[in-house]
Amino acid sequence: AEVARGHRERCQPKAHHEQSGCGQHQLWQAALSTLNPNPTDSCPLYLNYATVAALPSRVSRHNSPSAAHFITRLVRTCLPPGAHRCILMVCEQADVFASACALARAFPLFTHRSGASRRTEKKTVTVEFFLVGQDNGPVEVSTLQCLANATEGVRLAARIVDTPCSEMNTDTFLEEINKVGKELGIVPTIIRDEELKARGFGGLYGVGKAALHPPALAVLSHTPDGATQTIAWVGKGIVYDTGGLSIKGKTTMPGMKRDCGGAAAVLGAFRAAIKQGFKDNLHAVFCLAENSVGPNATRPDDIHLLYSGKTVEINNTDAEGRLVLADGVSYACKDLGADIILDMATLTGAQGIATGKYHAAVLTNSAEWEAACVKAGRKCGDLVHPLVYCPELHFSEFTSAVADMKNSVADRDNSPSSCAGLFIASHLGFDWPGVWVHLDIAAPVHAGERATGFGVALLLALFGRASEDPLLNLVSPLGCEVDVQEGDTGRDSKRRKLV
Repeated sequence: AEVARGHRERCQPKAHHEQSGCGQHQLWQAALSTLNPNPTDSCPLYLNYATVAALPSRVSRHNSPSAAHFITRLVRTCLPPGAHRCILMVCEQADVFASACALARAFPLFTHRSGASRRTEKKTVTVEFFLVGQDNGPVEVSTLQCLANATEGVRLAARIVDTPCSEMNTDTFLEEINKVGKELGIVPTIIRDEELKARGFGGLYGVGKAALHPPALAVLSHTPDGATQTIAWVGKGIVYDTGGLSIKGKTTMPGMKRDCGGAAAVLGAFRAAIKQGFKDNLHAVFCLAENSVGPNATRPDDIHLLYSGKTVEINNTDAEGRLVLADGVSYACKDLGADIILDMATLTGAQGIATGKYHAAVLTNSAEWEAACVKAGRKCGDLVHPLVYCPELHFSEFTSAVADMKNSVADRDNSPSSCAGLFIASHLGFDWPGVWVHLDIAAPVHAGERATGFGVALLLALFGRASEDPLLNLVSPLGCEVDVQEGDTGRDSKRRKLV
């Protein structure tokens, strides 16, 4: 399958196959002449043994120039059948990273179809990149290794999200964390069950205490010599969300195996980031729990003391993600001393209404980082759009007569996705001097019945300047122009300017 970028006129000079014979060349030209992307188009060749597909010639300012979502769709619909298949991706160097991650999304790992277990021959897909435009030399081996690690991270996250809770419970998720830790030479810190209660993690313990498999806070820490700042990625890992006693209905509960999408993305991105050489302190914090129903379940009206020292009156047990993340970000601040705290979560159904199925929602106390998240999303294909950040108008939604706050808003028509994020921020304090970034990925974590691995590429791109890898530096929001403006000392002298 060949994926060509742009108009057919642009494809012609890059598509000559001089050794394949005149007839084949004419067939190729005929195929190109039929393509009329609106926004995409494809043409089968050689009795469907091959397909040439064209991406949109242009995209809007809120889309990725790589047209990443269209790449995934085209591959899913156009790739010919067979055990050994090949994809030739024609693109510019700036779009290689996003294109590779988009291709990875088209090949999910998890399946329990009976036919798959009986298949003796493994299916393989070979992906080749053909660079055009500026910097169109051969792809470096180091670049291919970066792409391999990034796409493995995307598929790891998607596999975890696709796996049902009967298998991917908190015990199994901890095994996945231990596996990554062992691969990277890192021993995870794990706080579990009654120890959570004893140490004051009232949010995380309260959400998960009714489940058969107990809740846990797990941390993977990378602390290299010479680090100038400390970054924490905090992932919501609700392995299943029944809603608790505020139980979901029969139409809204299916799919809640995906409520661990934030933690899954953090794990996949952490693995890739460390493998590609991360220069600063990086902590991956996983808030793992199953929001279940049972005799020990949290009741509406219960009051929990969270790790921040603040009390929360529970008025909706289905607003549980913010409780576990509040404990996670408080731990990142108090125990890990993080300068930059980013939490990633499938937090609110309202996110899909606010920013749609393709764009995650970002809420942050920093205008610079808000812009950086949007730019990183366009460069990597994991699209992002801002939410309103205005705690002085919105945080009053959580007013409680008997505790520091309630956990769910009084008015669900008043920007509930923004309010949910502000609940998490309040446990750091709105005057906290560090950078706090909240990413709500509830809708883009899946496309139809399948997980997308959303968030892995975004984290790698957003923090690309902390990587030793040239490709991740290229897709970082500030790109290579930072070196011209600030010089090599800029990163060391400016804390929290790493994007």
